[in-house]
Amino acid sequence: MPGTGRERSVPGMSEPRDPLRDDVLAELGEERLGELASAAGTDPAGARALVGDSVAALSDGLRRAAAEPESAGEVRAAVDEAAEAGPPLRGVAAFGGFAAGGLLAGVLAKAARPAARAVAKRTGLPPATADRAVDLLLPVVLAVLTKRAAAKGKGGGLGDLLDGDGGKK
Repeated sequence: MPGTGRERSVPGMSEPRDPLRDDVLAELGEERLGELASAAGTDPAGARALVGDSVAALSDGLRRAAAEPESAGEVRAAVDEAAEAGPPLRGVAAFGGFAAGGLLAGVLAKAARPAARAVAKRTGLPPATADRAVDLLLPVVLAVLTKRAAAKGKGGGLGDLLDGDGGKK
């Protein structure tokens, strides 16, 4: 299906390695992935592709915010704060923890609407469905980024959080 924006949904195609997407999927777990699939009206494979699209769009939004002079300081402060914070909640508990996510939660929230619009455009999902999917993923992405920041410690930048392997070997 070249050109449709759904290439990753084609069975048998291999997806490029994306450590952030993979970490978000692992944090999400099969049960929550099923809930996301149900909310999006798709199957688990479609939900995995939706996670990939959403993570990519959120990552792009964070990179744009870090590149803009008026928001770069906020992004830098959010990354530093996350590096100093203790380990975040895991799994299902992370879904209720977004409000306590500090500056990084705020930066992610600002990236959410543009990311949802990009996901809707790329996937053909109705905008309300893309909004809901991104909203469901925000606390999971926050948990993954906070874990990565805590593992790397202060001194790393946004690129380290988005591109890194979270300190895994």
